[in-house]
Amino acid sequence: MEDVLESAVGAHFSGLRLDSRRLSSSSLPSSPSSAACNGTAADASSAPAAAAPSGLASPTAARQPFVIGVSGGTASGKTTVCDMIIQQLHDHRVVLVNQDSFYRGLTEEQSEHVGEYNFDHPDAFDTDRLLECMGELKSGQSVNIPIYDFKNHRRCSESFRKVNVSDVIILEGILVFHDQRVRDLMDMKIFVDTDADIRLARRIRRDTVERGRDVLSVLEQYGRFVKPAFDDFVLPSKKYADVIIPRGGDNHVAIDLIVQHIRTKLGQHDLCKFYPNVYVVHTTFQIRGMHTLIRDKEITTPDFVFYSDRLIRLVVEHGLGHLPFTEKQVVTPTGSIYSGVDFCKKLCGVSIVRSGESMENALRACCKGIKIGKILIHRDGDNGQQLIYHKLPMDIAERHVLLMDPVLGTGNSANQAIELLIRKGVPEDQIMFLTLISAPEGIHCVCKRFPRLKIVTSEIDVGLNEDYRVVPGLGEYGDRYFGTD
Repeated sequence: MEDVLESAVGAHFSGLRLDSRRLSSSSLPSSPSSAACNGTAADASSAPAAAAPSGLASPTAARQPFVIGVSGGTASGKTTVCDMIIQQLHDHRVVLVNQDSFYRGLTEEQSEHVGEYNFDHPDAFDTDRLLECMGELKSGQSVNIPIYDFKNHRRCSESFRKVNVSDVIILEGILVFHDQRVRDLMDMKIFVDTDADIRLARRIRRDTVERGRDVLSVLEQYGRFVKPAFDDFVLPSKKYADVIIPRGGDNHVAIDLIVQHIRTKLGQHDLCKFYPNVYVVHTTFQIRGMHTLIRDKEITTPDFVFYSDRLIRLVVEHGLGHLPFTEKQVVTPTGSIYSGVDFCKKLCGVSIVRSGESMENALRACCKGIKIGKILIHRDGDNGQQLIYHKLPMDIAERHVLLMDPVLGTGNSANQAIELLIRKGVPEDQIMFLTLISAPEGIHCVCKRFPRLKIVTSEIDVGLNEDYRVVPGLGEYGDRYFGTD
């Protein structure tokens, strides 16, 4: 068994779901009433989750704390993993909430027969109180967490642990994945997987030293309640984990990877707190895998194009989900009424030549018959003056415009293109900038100048280097995509 444990060095990832359901609401402009349709969204798979009918709320990014759930069997090393994550995130406000704090206090009758009570069953926890406290924390309020006395098996009636507002909330416990309502609060779910013999040895040491119990009672409780509960409730919840860590706190490689990913998401959250018009496509390890491929300088051009197209399609779909919709009812083949939404009727795309042209196919695949214009921006000599050539739809002022460029670097070219669109009569709040990667400097530049414009990106990179290139970045995107590098 030890050989098996030693061979399981890395973390197992099952698709991290870091989504944008934490976004709060604000209204978007109503859909134009014109009947003309030269660009109707043909597929908006993200629309039900990310967009609302016209007149209803449409999401913006008022970010809430990043919630991490950590589960695993008894004495698997959950607390150690949490402590290591907290230590590495020392420059952020991180709080730990233990599910053990929400044990129900035993009655007098239950206390007299405490050996018959199953502390590892879901009913042993006051989940409603846990949800109430987590809800208050996520809404930016300080809460009083109960303190549970494990020797008397009761909550301390007059003592509480005050938990303040934080950037990251870690919720730890054996059954935090059991209840869907609790799982739905989480942005990342970690399962700590440790051998049963090791967990039993740790449980004996903990309960005898810290909780004043004798070895025989610990073993009897383990065989009667703890192990069956693990098999019935804890182990089945492992399937909900985004990340599985073998060997718990001993697996430094896995914890370092997790912390690195959390830092990336926190950086994006900070920007979105400042600019509620910035939307980042929710991250999965599938998406991170595609980013890893296209950022690799050794990738072949066909593979670069293939995975870039996949990511661009996701960005386009996500952007379409933030357009206004109208309510619509249809009759299904069963004769039933389905209440849904109708797509925004007047759209057009505008690509910034030439990299932006790589995004046109994805837009055409999503929006049937959409018109696409072009803007060319280049420098005139060394004086930095930019000349703009353009070819745009005649009725562009009546349309919602999806402006496309795969890399948002300094933001200067984007600003030039946006200024041109506004001069052509397009309202600022009807322009959406679609980009594959963004530098924080570019987001600052565009959002400060055009606060009502929306930006949709798949990742926010570290920043710009001394040559004003995005790092880690993608290099010369147009050359790599069109094979001219």
